[in-house]
Amino acid sequence: MPGSVTEAAPDIPMPAKGPSAFFDHVQLTKPRITLMVVITTAAGLLMAARVDPDLERRLAGSNFLLGLHVVAALLGTSMLAAGASALNMWSERSTDGLMRRTAQRPLPTGRLLPDRALETGLSLAAAGFVSLFVGVNAITAFLGALTLFTYVWVYTPLKRRTPWNTHIGTIPGALPILMGYTAWNGEVGPVAWAMFGFLLVWQLPHFFAIDWLYRKDYEDGGYKMLSSADPSGRRTAIETILFTVVLIAISLSPPLLELTTLGYPIVAALLGLWFLFKGLQFARSKTQASARATMMASVLYLPLVLGALVIDAVFLGSGWLF
Repeated sequence: MPGSVTEAAPDIPMPAKGPSAFFDHVQLTKPRITLMVVITTAAGLLMAARVDPDLERRLAGSNFLLGLHVVAALLGTSMLAAGASALNMWSERSTDGLMRRTAQRPLPTGRLLPDRALETGLSLAAAGFVSLFVGVNAITAFLGALTLFTYVWVYTPLKRRTPWNTHIGTIPGALPILMGYTAWNGEVGPVAWAMFGFLLVWQLPHFFAIDWLYRKDYEDGGYKMLSSADPSGRRTAIETILFTVVLIAISLSPPLLELTTLGYPIVAALLGLWFLFKGLQFARSKTQASARATMMASVLYLPLVLGALVIDAVFLGSGWLF
């Protein structure tokens, strides 16, 4: 009977315990995104070492202390990224439950309680900041705090207010490569800004494809994405091609800074043309399949180009290897 004390209590999900709780906490930190952040940070750090005029002196010093410095940079950045992801999930727990692709996350299902997620996010972020401030330097810690703030308290709420959230969200997404660069010598130079611009622009075609692929989900969640303001897909197509072309141009800048041999720009150009081809297919057809293919191409493109840059500039062009 409705209202009766004998009415069956509603099913309330209980927080998970044991191994499942551990994996729920791992999922809370978005491990694939965290791994990508660590990779880009490491690329920035290696490129800073490549252009360091005091490199030989530093390598001739205590390798143990230098190793601790690098570990503190990568560990601190990874903890900050994991904490930011946890706080993002905590902030979006109600809207995540409205979208099919996120409804099974730990918070919407009740496998983790919001207070626990908030505690996890804040603890990881604080530990990451301390690791960077104490073990690396103040500017890297500041950039880490700026990344956290702009991701959690600027980009995340803007997703429900303006389609420009994707463009603004590229800033916290690109800052980790600056963190890696400053972790080496505490300075930001032309190479750092070129890498920052590369990572910033890469995110746009990547997220436009994701936006189009999951546009129904974003509408259900109440997000104001580019796809909702551009139902025909015309603007999405134009911006995808435009920023992919800009991305290719930026990717070809390292030889101008005398960082690489002629091998890198050939690899970067071929990878860029392949990415552009996928983007053109997406822009022309605007199908789910073409959006997914563009998204996957972007995921492969980034580590391949960064890997080619680091191998050429750091190990071949610098003479570290030969």
